[in-house]
Amino acid sequence: MQPSDFTKRKSGILVKHERGYWAFVPNPLPPNIELTWDLAGEISAADRGLSELAGITRTLPNPHLLIRPFMSREAVLSSRIEGTQASLSDLFYFEAVRTTTDRPGSDVGEVRNYVRALEHGLKSLSKLPVSLRLMKEIHAELMRGVRGEHLTPGEFRRTQNWIGPPGCTLNEAKFVPPPPENMMESLSDLEKYLHTRSALPLVVRLALIHYQFETIHPFLDGNGRIGRLLLILLLCAENILPQPMLYLSAYFERHREKYYQLLLSTSQDGRWSQWISFFLRGVAEQSRDAIKRSERLLALWHLYRKRVQAVRSSALPLVLVDALFSRPYLTFSAARHVLGVTFRSAQLNVRKLIAEGILEELPGRSYGKIFVAREVLNVLEAPEIK
Repeated sequence: MQPSDFTKRKSGILVKHERGYWAFVPNPLPPNIELTWDLAGEISAADRGLSELAGITRTLPNPHLLIRPFMSREAVLSSRIEGTQASLSDLFYFEAVRTTTDRPGSDVGEVRNYVRALEHGLKSLSKLPVSLRLMKEIHAELMRGVRGEHLTPGEFRRTQNWIGPPGCTLNEAKFVPPPPENMMESLSDLEKYLHTRSALPLVVRLALIHYQFETIHPFLDGNGRIGRLLLILLLCAENILPQPMLYLSAYFERHREKYYQLLLSTSQDGRWSQWISFFLRGVAEQSRDAIKRSERLLALWHLYRKRVQAVRSSALPLVLVDALFSRPYLTFSAARHVLGVTFRSAQLNVRKLIAEGILEELPGRSYGKIFVAREVLNVLEAPEIK
């Protein structure tokens, strides 16, 4: 990293380490932000999107049906930004067919850990604020038993890290976060900002916090995923959303190059307005997406329940219908576990859903048959809902 890459407007200070490399230490939040009519309009659109999503979420007959699939989708997309190749189908497939001796591939394992980390964070909000302690706890969940688990899970780094092409040195790096001796002060300032009242709209504060965390880069691995996890935790902690239904990873993944470029240019040239505008557009877009995706899934849920109730069967197929929205892949053993019935009864209830066109059998397996709710999976995997 070269000092010449940074202008006088940079959003922090450059420090030269005794080992000879340069690193960047961000200024404490908040920065001076120039409020323009364009920015005011984007703040309004983002707030409106969140309000509409919160309103719809409160009226859902069963919002818990959608929490798990939305979490899983976010886990796949956030991990994909970091280079994993696992798809949503891969994750759901593994969850359906695993046994006690199964070990997922590294990519699926990382995605599963993301879901676990998010669940842990949301559960912890009842007794912990979003804090450095909570960041370390969710990092431990994220890194447990997967690639990078040797890189001090649940602990802030004690050595220097850097960002750049594979194999590059510190001097060749595109960006070098604060050295360890500066990092803890930056983290302490960030935690104080998290707990300080502010006149800024929450959507703007989220943009600032996300930038600050990514710039500090306090872990040896997993910083991008933790930084994106913090967004939904803050939305829920501030009671902006009654349920964790908004995720920005799809937007960041769709605009990956711009995402990274704007984070860097904010450091180098203090371009806060451009970064904040980009972030706000993401909140507005993903709020609309979450609303449309929720409506599509709930329409399927109502349709499936109507089909099952029309044949006057027991309530058991309805229980399976609900389960399919959390995990669209199903086996007879999984159905038996969900319903708490005999294997034979589980088979009969699965076949009722096949007869109603809700499930289809995957070909090529004479033993350990696997079934999929294809329409549910298609809604969840669609890049965009129109």
